[in-house]
Formats: sequence, structure tokens, C-alpha cells
Amino acid sequence: MAVSSADQTAIARVVQAYIDGLRSNDAGQLRRAFHPDARSFGSIAGQRVDQTIEEFFALTSSHPANVDGTYEGRIVSVEQVGDAAAAAVEETGFWGTMSFTDFFTLSCFDGEWMIVNKTFAHTGGEPPAH
Repeated sequence: MAVSSADQTAIARVVQAYIDGLRSNDAGQLRRAFHPDARSFGSIAGQRVDQTIEEFFALTSSHPANVDGTYEGRIVSVEQVGDAAAAAVEETGFWGTMSFTDFFTLSCFDGEWMIVNKTFAHTGGEPPAH
């Protein structure tokens, strides 16, 4: 199946909205990137952090990712087949020193791409004392 460049652009735009929302601590921008029923799965320093997307929004609102202006996110891959897609993001400077690799799955709903799942791996740095 041919991959549409328009879809690739739309998928990248949604994932970039996630990155930009974290960088600017804009919960509204984050909310627009995710399907309301999305979930997030992963662990931080060996502690499971599996949550609804609303719980993720609450966490990032109370503990912004870009605490010291060093947060960066970079899309490293986007794959798409029909109305399903996957994207990977490398993050650094999350909560100051933490790094993550995120894997997003996206679905297209009536022509609109949305993140339906975020699975992440903690790849470096220590979590702050909250």
C-alpha cells in the first residue's frame, strides 16, 4: 500500500503537537494530539507508570516537563499503513535530566490522525523528587 505524503505530514504534525505541548506546558495542545481514550504505559527508574491520558495530562500540568528550558523532543521515525501509524520520538531534558524513547500508535478518525497509545522507555537521568 502506498504511503500518502499528506498522511505522513499530518501524522508528524500530531506528534510534533505532543512535543510542542510539553515544551510550552500547554495542556490544550497536548489534549488535541491524543484520542480521549488514549493510555500511556512505561516505567521510570523501575517504577511502572501506566495511566489514562487524563492522568498523564494532570501529571504534566502539575510537574511540567520543561522545568529548566532544556526539554527537546525529536521525531525519529514515522510508519503508516492505511489508517494506522506508528511514530518514535527521542526526548531529552524531561524534568531537567531525564531522557525517554517514546513509541506512539496513531489511528485516523474521519480524516483526523490522533495518538491512541504512548509507550515509553526511560533511557537516562534521574527522576526529580516530587
